[in-house]
Amino acid sequence: MFPVTWLRILLGVLLVAALTVAVVPLLVLLNLAGGGTGYGLCPHGLESCGVGFTDGLELLLLLTLALFGLLGAIRVVARGIRHVQRRAEVEEAMRRLNEQV
Repeated sequence: MFPVTWLRILLGVLLVAALTVAVVPLLVLLNLAGGGTGYGLCPHGLESCGVGFTDGLELLLLLTLALFGLLGAIRVVARGIRHVQRRAEVEEAMRRLNEQV
């Protein structure tokens, strides 16, 4: 059971990271729309924020790659958890079978 616990903790951390990557851009946009600085993205407000042509696309690409990478890692860890649990079930079944004989 020890590896399953660590795998579940890792799965939780990956889920929180994926949620953070998905939500932080929304929070920045809401802050900018409310007249804020976008948490330091545009220090003097949206009117004086110098944004290049490709900055938005670079950010979108980076966030998309990060999110898909995290989702892939979540899938791998979830499969690992299922694999460890199945293996434990098979070992338990074999132990019970050997006790009956």
